Amino acid sequence: MTGSHVERSLAKGERRLTLPDAAALRSVYYGGRRLPSPSGGFLMVLGVRPEDDGSGSLILECTSSSLRYELILPKATRSERQKVRAMIDDGYDPKCPRHSAQLLTRIRHDLACPRCGVRYAKAK
Repeated sequence: MTGSHVERSLAKGERRLTLPDAAALRSVYYGGRRLPSPSGGFLMVLGVRPEDDGSGSLILECTSSSLRYELILPKATRSERQKVRAMIDDGYDPKCPRHSAQLLTRIRHDLACPRCGVRYAKAK
């Protein structure tokens, strides 16, 4: 648990820890590789949650310690949104710019990646 701190308390006393060096872990996750845990072992993805501001968050659990962590994934950049819009305009099924083979799915009125929860475009 070195370098981690409790970010927010949840219902029923559950807590999720933030991860040290989150930027490096994001690139490992986007690359499709296994996420190393700060307490040894690896991190399993328990859930993906889209946030109201367009970003996403991952709920992770360590395989060796059962500690739960949260990894915040930043919202889409302007160039990522333009890339998705260009795919739609060209008649292709839009894919996640961060997960190259993952198709975007409709979540309410938005197109979002089911693997990272980030919203990229408005659905028509």
